[in-house]
Amino acid sequence: MVDINEFANKAKEAFDEKIADPARKAHLKFVEGGSSLGMRMLDQAESNTREAFAAMRQVAEAQDLSQVMKIQGDFIREQSSRSVNQAREIGELIMKFGRDVVTPPKGE
Repeated sequence: MVDINEFANKAKEAFDEKIADPARKAHLKFVEGGSSLGMRMLDQAESNTREAFAAMRQVAEAQDLSQVMKIQGDFIREQSSRSVNQAREIGELIMKFGRDVVTPPKGE
């Protein structure tokens, strides 16, 4: 005769091993990845703000309109380059984040 308690314990162990434990690990990876992604985005925003204020200081010290136009042109060119690099970096982090969440750890 089948012992219902033994059957239930084995079913729970199998569920924990095959479903619950991998789900917990994926959740932890998700939280870690989301946190690092958010922090990187904040770092980028801080850097962009610093660069904008530096350009505004230069504009405030400019002697004439031609200097202002040069400062603005340089800032826009540099910001465009920064934006491309930052978008690439965030894209790479998102791809890594996705891979980490859905890829089971080695040895499982």
